[in-house]
Amino acid sequence: MRAREGETRPLLDPEVPTPQVALVDDNDGALTNDDDDNDDGATAGRPAIKVARRLYLSHLLSTWNSRVFEFGSMLYLAAIFPGTLLPMSVYAVARGASAILLSSLVGHYIDTGNRLQVVRLSIVLQRSSVAASCVIFFALVRGLPTSDAWKNASLTALILLACLEKLAAIMNLVSVERDWSDSRSGPVMNSQMRRIDLICKLLGPFVIGLVDGISTELAILVIFAMTVVSLAPEYLLVARIYRQVPQLQRRSGGGESPGEEGPEEEQRSSSSTQTRKRVAAATSRMMQNMRLYFHHPVFVPSFAYALLYLTVLAFSGQMVTYLLSTGYTSTQVAVARTLSVCLEMLATWAGPWLMGRIGTVRAGLWFASWQSVCLVVGISVFWAFKGNTMVSASGLVGGTVLSRLGLWGFDLCSQMLVQAEVEEENRGAFSTMEASWQNAFELCSHVSTIILSSPSQFGYPASASTLAVASSWLLYSRFVKRNRGYLPQRPACIPAPGKRLQPWAVDGGTVAEEAGSWQGLVE
Repeated sequence: MRAREGETRPLLDPEVPTPQVALVDDNDGALTNDDDDNDDGATAGRPAIKVARRLYLSHLLSTWNSRVFEFGSMLYLAAIFPGTLLPMSVYAVARGASAILLSSLVGHYIDTGNRLQVVRLSIVLQRSSVAASCVIFFALVRGLPTSDAWKNASLTALILLACLEKLAAIMNLVSVERDWSDSRSGPVMNSQMRRIDLICKLLGPFVIGLVDGISTELAILVIFAMTVVSLAPEYLLVARIYRQVPQLQRRSGGGESPGEEGPEEEQRSSSSTQTRKRVAAATSRMMQNMRLYFHHPVFVPSFAYALLYLTVLAFSGQMVTYLLSTGYTSTQVAVARTLSVCLEMLATWAGPWLMGRIGTVRAGLWFASWQSVCLVVGISVFWAFKGNTMVSASGLVGGTVLSRLGLWGFDLCSQMLVQAEVEEENRGAFSTMEASWQNAFELCSHVSTIILSSPSQFGYPASASTLAVASSWLLYSRFVKRNRGYLPQRPACIPAPGKRLQPWAVDGGTVAEEAGSWQGLVE
């Protein structure tokens, strides 16, 4: 059934495929500033493609350096502090806690600051913190600080730099994926971004792991060199994109929050008064962001996705340590991790395809259901064969690998809903609050393995992880039922017996209906 001319359907309508359009609206004249791109009678879509490629390249440089350093830091800490997981756990917990406590301030800066300055600052902070960390790691690996006091001081410095790098990474991620990316580009740009994430997730640790196998010192120097060399290209790329897209230079809202004062009044205030006012303003801003997040129509999909971070069933340090203790070799773990990333990569194609067929909201429910079923089966095998460690561990591995298709598919759907429905002036605040909850749940997963640190106890945090995924599915199911009035039916892409699959409703090769806002549809 087609919408009447001049009308739009809500995004929740399963009959409306998700529209796929250009990076930015050509009617706004956004991509006409680059003389090179408009030579020889270039088409209107050509500049948009070039801008998108530059955005992808910038995201690739940022994500690659982040993934490589994230994995490399675990290897270096294990080499510097052998025989204990305490330094690594404290490092991870502090990194996550900084994101929880300070991400609302990052979101406010994203919403009110100049977009180019925001992204450039995130690039400089990321690179400088990683470079400084590499210097400290190199000194520790070479054994330069010989006393325990110097080692502890160095670890403290590494933790502080890791917190700074985490906040800068959040700033860059939210700016590029949520603010610089146009929501009207549909799942296409989101899928490309996710493919870049997954390629870096697959190849980054693999490359730095090979180099670390040769020499830990060489691996540190390689990360340092990549960090320094990539700074200038990414710095220039974002400036080029910013100049080509005038929409990025305009804000729908912003400005200082109530309670922030101008320079003259601050100069008249005492230092202690200024501090109190800054703390009060920051607290007020955090409360405003929390109210915005919890009362927003897309709170439930966002929170349901954040809940998935409460898991140890991922091929990170916790699960890898458990698998090695059960008899898995590092090669077997690497193969399982590679299969996991391949399924995650598949989700970047399956997600847009399913969203285009049955709609974003219903596609999210199908992906969440797939993830829940896979993990429930995996944890059931684990407990059923608890006496056979290899079989029980393999059950967890199989369930975890298969569940990644649902996880990343649901991630794409959740991202689409947030991009489409969160107002531009609130996008940074909403996304950083979402990141705070993600880091809070991730922090809980680290705490669970600190308390239950023995590999023989891994089944309990694994069961809690499965329960968290099931709770996420339940939340999202209630959200879909409340807004659509039903739970999963046969997808539109699967024809009923005796019926042929109907084509999409198109007009001139493009989707005829636009996705509208569902303000007012959520009670």
